[in-house]
Amino acid sequence: MTQFLVSILAFIVAIGLLVAVHEFGHFWVARRLGVKVLRFSIGFGRPILRWRRKNDPTEYVIAALPLGGYVRMLDEREGEVDPAEQHLAFNRKGVWSRIAIVAAGPAFNFLFALVAYWLMFMVGVNGIKPYVDDPPPASPAYEAGLQAGDRIVAVAGRETPDWEAVRMRLLEHSLDHNAVQLSVADDGGRGRTLTLDFGAQPLLKEEGDFIERLGLISWRPYIPVVAKVTPGGAAERAGIQDGDWVMAVDGREGLTAQEFVKILQASPERELDLVVERDGRRQTLTLRPDAREVDGQVQGFINAAIGGTLREADREKLAATITHGPIASIGESIAKTGDVTLLTLRLMGKLVTGDASLKNVSGPITIADYAGLSALVGLAAFLYFLAMVSISLGIINLLPVPILDGGHLLYYVIELIKGSPLSEAAQALGQRIGLAMLAGLMMLAIYNDLTRLFS
Repeated sequence: MTQFLVSILAFIVAIGLLVAVHEFGHFWVARRLGVKVLRFSIGFGRPILRWRRKNDPTEYVIAALPLGGYVRMLDEREGEVDPAEQHLAFNRKGVWSRIAIVAAGPAFNFLFALVAYWLMFMVGVNGIKPYVDDPPPASPAYEAGLQAGDRIVAVAGRETPDWEAVRMRLLEHSLDHNAVQLSVADDGGRGRTLTLDFGAQPLLKEEGDFIERLGLISWRPYIPVVAKVTPGGAAERAGIQDGDWVMAVDGREGLTAQEFVKILQASPERELDLVVERDGRRQTLTLRPDAREVDGQVQGFINAAIGGTLREADREKLAATITHGPIASIGESIAKTGDVTLLTLRLMGKLVTGDASLKNVSGPITIADYAGLSALVGLAAFLYFLAMVSISLGIINLLPVPILDGGHLLYYVIELIKGSPLSEAAQALGQRIGLAMLAGLMMLAIYNDLTRLFS
């Protein structure tokens, strides 16, 4: 329930902030170019809050539906205009002024992404170093020769300090290539170069995490830990206590939490020699799991919740923190914004050509989920999320679809070419087509969201 509330709150904050940035771009440039702004609204529908500033003709509004916003400018096409104010009307401005006002919204989204990434790099990005576990047999990673403990140092010659960088590099390279060169290093620091074959099927042709489909599994040396012992069960009879670390079972060390649970399930009413660590000291216990029938099979159980933890040394080994100073962060934010913008454009192109599944299109439910998760992780993660969504918002608004900013820009380019504006009938037809296209896209996104939610 807590995560749900955080997701809703983070989603409202994120969308409200990004919409405000976008609309402020239109507002700021319009005012600078001498256009009178009648209303600046964050959200649609019934106003929740409205106010005016002294000697300011603009009404500022926060409305009930926080999924967009608008800037209403003085325009003779939308109503009568006092002759004394006709020079302040949007439609009276030159075509280049109108282009600047319309393009300012998406431009401010890209500027916001630059600032968000700049702050993120200064705050410090906490990630996980790309150590891999044993890949599943016959997976691309297995065929490439990756082994447990290998660290992916670079993809196609570009360094990969964390898993996020690996994901970005692989996705970028997979759009145009069938294979990629990986530079990896083993536990001894010995490096080697491997070829990872993506296969004949484009990575985004299917829904789901393409990293998992490649067989790339993050190495997690979790030690089994007893989270909660239920009174009266086998764990309590054996002397197991909350917080015990399971170091060995019948002489087998280095077990993961999943492996330990499987041993328990396979050992009903059989004595097991258990080595646990408690308060830094080890002791040996004898555990005899009880038996119960599950789906027609007898399994062992001990009436205790089993989790996993990392040793401090392993935690330090896996931790990757990327931090830059104020000056260096400028270059990093510019590069990051450029990389994400180019990758987003290429992914959209793959959706159009059919090389990427439409199931990968996400809507407000998925965005809210990611908003909540990033907010729970920390400030740097939330800034990363905001920058990504802001770039997407800027790109989508620049698409040449009537009703979007890009559609208006298309009209103005046509006006520049033909020397006169498009007819009102042609513009109205375009608006209806654009509205239908957006409605169809939104329905697809929400359908995908609901499918993921209920599956």
